[in-house]
Amino acid sequence: MRFAPTTFRPVFGRILGVVVELIAGLGIVGFIVAGDAEALLRYGWGLLLLIAVVDALFWRPSLHVAEHAITVRNVFSTITVPWPAIQRIDTKYALTLYTSAGKVAVWASPAPNRYAAHNAAASDARLASNGMGAVRPGDLLSTGSGAAAFVIRRHWDELRDDGLLDAGYEAGSVRRDIHWVTIVVLGVLAVATVLGIAL
Repeated sequence: MRFAPTTFRPVFGRILGVVVELIAGLGIVGFIVAGDAEALLRYGWGLLLLIAVVDALFWRPSLHVAEHAITVRNVFSTITVPWPAIQRIDTKYALTLYTSAGKVAVWASPAPNRYAAHNAAASDARLASNGMGAVRPGDLLSTGSGAAAFVIRRHWDELRDDGLLDAGYEAGSVRRDIHWVTIVVLGVLAVATVLGIAL
């Protein structure tokens, strides 16, 4: 069976990230153009921290659904989940993969607000429900969490029906890689920001 890899990224978050980073960048350029070295040393760190935080929160998170595993890039870690490790898929608060090694919340696919259900097309709700009755707003295909959940559930069901989920899964196969560089950069910039304002 061939599966076309799909990557999900939060479009609104990325747009918001670019806008905030642009404003913060203009602030730094403003200090440089004005020749205000003291203000740059005092407040420039805070603007750099804002850029780093927005990058970590809104630009980098993603969900990559591939034939053999799902890769979830969150703010502080990247988790690789092989298909046999998945026990349940939920969209109550965000797209969440439940595995025997714990649950994996997908930062890049938050559930929409409760009013999304009122704006959804009837065909969208029918397709998301798959004949199972009412659906949560997070399951609607017009939402980020719903579209991702639909793709994952469909491939997961195909693998299960083909008997490919029972072979060779070990509890340790869910891998978590910590983003140490992101953590250190945010920590250093946070300290520099506090010191710049305090001194």
